[in-house]
This record gives sequence, structure tokens and C-alpha cells, in this order.
Amino acid sequence: MTGTPKHSVSVAGIVVDDSDRVLVIRRRDNGHWEAPGGVLELAESFEDGVRREIAEESGITVEVERLTGVYKNITRGVVALVFRCRPLTMNTTTTDEASAVRWMTRDEVREHLDPAYAIRVFDAFEQQTQHRVHDGVNLLPA
Repeated sequence: MTGTPKHSVSVAGIVVDDSDRVLVIRRRDNGHWEAPGGVLELAESFEDGVRREIAEESGITVEVERLTGVYKNITRGVVALVFRCRPLTMNTTTTDEASAVRWMTRDEVREHLDPAYAIRVFDAFEQQTQHRVHDGVNLLPA
């Protein structure tokens, strides 16, 4: 059908180090703290997209472990697939997309990330894959 609204598909990585800290970036475009991620390219697997986005935004390489959640931004029509990852390198760097890169504890995540993005971190520590809907800032009822 023409005129049918389209969704964008993005991927993000919750990179967890040996101390259970998670990698987050401060986005240059809006100043918000988030896990690294972005739009999946057409010819790219989910895992390749996650690895590429994390490297582009933080300078590190990762091993993708498992899908931890599927999230829909109702306002922007973006469906995000979020994966838990293990860092293979630890030296981070700022990039064209990230003005800052940090390792945060879960308490720091709760303090610095919008609820719609903090929940992705907490879900990555659960055994079950989660699915949630949000408005870009706050979670919405299922």
C-alpha cells in the first residue's frame, strides 16, 4: 500500500564490562546519554550493525552476545533491537556522533539516562527478552 507509514529499524548495544559497568555515549545531536546505536543498514545483519555502531560511536570493538529487548519509539516510528555485548577492547574515544563516552554503573544510568533508554540497560541484565513501547523519553503502558 502506498502511503502506509514506515518504521525505521535501529540497533543498539548494551556493552557490559567485567565490573558490570555499561558503556554509554553523550550524543552530539541532542546531548542525551544513551547506549551506542543507530539505524541498521539495508545489507547488514543485526549483529554487524551493532558492532559497527558501537565502533563508530565509541571506538571499541565488541562481541555480540544476545538480544535483550525490542523497543518501539511511538513518536518517531523507530523499532530498536537491543543486544547485550562484551567489550573486546576498552579504550574509548569521542567521535563525530559522541561528545563523551563513559562506563557507568546502573545507579549512574538511572541518574543520567532518560527512562526509555535506561530501561534498555536494566533489561540487558534480565534473562528474558523484553519488549516495550515509549515516546522517546518515558515508557508507555503496554
